[in-house]
Amino acid sequence: MTEGINLSSLPPDAVETAARNVADTVNLAMEHGPAHHALVVYDRRTELSRILETAYRRALPDARFIDFDTVAPDDVLAAFAQLAARDLVVLVQSTSFRLEAYRLRIELFKRGLKVIEHIHLSRMPGEQGLHYIASLAYDPAYYRGVGRKLQQRINAAPYAVVDSGNGAILRFDSPLEGAKVNIGDYTGMNNIGGQFPIGEVFTEAQDLEAVNGAVRVFVFGDTHFLVNKPEQPITMIVEKGRVTGAIDSTPEFDNMLAIIREHEGEVWLRELGFGMNRAFSRDCMVNDIGTYERMCGIHLSLGAKHGQYQKPQFKRKDARYHVDVFAVTEAVYLGEQAVYQNGAWQP
Repeated sequence: MTEGINLSSLPPDAVETAARNVADTVNLAMEHGPAHHALVVYDRRTELSRILETAYRRALPDARFIDFDTVAPDDVLAAFAQLAARDLVVLVQSTSFRLEAYRLRIELFKRGLKVIEHIHLSRMPGEQGLHYIASLAYDPAYYRGVGRKLQQRINAAPYAVVDSGNGAILRFDSPLEGAKVNIGDYTGMNNIGGQFPIGEVFTEAQDLEAVNGAVRVFVFGDTHFLVNKPEQPITMIVEKGRVTGAIDSTPEFDNMLAIIREHEGEVWLRELGFGMNRAFSRDCMVNDIGTYERMCGIHLSLGAKHGQYQKPQFKRKDARYHVDVFAVTEAVYLGEQAVYQNGAWQP
């Protein structure tokens, strides 16, 4: 129960909004129903985790709730073992739950369980908690409708162009890899759920060396997986799929590039991500880079690592880095079709 606990310094309606949003996620995205059990494992270390605990108590009144900090790890594992395939597990984590060598979400998926994972909530204090709560809203017509249209456009496109303004144009003069979606539609997928919030369609060039031009980067992920926002956008120069220059760079960005070059020899540009979550924008941000990755607009990855797409020039053991950078997104074209304009996807 939550009596006697100061839930939050945030507005009282934050709990109501969170309860509504997670209920939509549970019912519409996860399609959880009374025929299956639900287990919520949570902590109370942060105001955001306490709000989400309360929200899930309202959305899942018949679920079993376990406070991670009050039980032994074996008790949590035993609770997982009692669940059957298609049951639901919700993880509400201020940091990241550690169960020795147990890779939590992966192991739960192996058991056929549905998983909603909230992670690193401590990185989003105060008002950022409101942005996070807003990002959990689930609009099926938007995510499934626009998301699937984007996927179809990507799969059919002969090339792609990202216009970052100020003359910065990044061209992907190659067909794109088959697009993957994170839109709350798990039709035909082995795993149901994942890390929330959701809202992304992603791909990369089939021929990585066909990527050339310039892109203005307004945020990048630092070495602590936090958002780093320079005072002015950095213009990143890309030649044959490699980052070869950075105009108006910062010491932190230069250091990130240097770390990648030290271990991988050069800085490859790989992922082309179409973020769809309208709660996040260039002006509305959270500190956690894994959460902000869903921002409505384009993000790219630097480094040779990308688990979803295998390329012959990379050996898995040598590909160490996948650093997200976020592009000033004025327009996006898939072939001749403009799919992003005026701050929104229009596929």
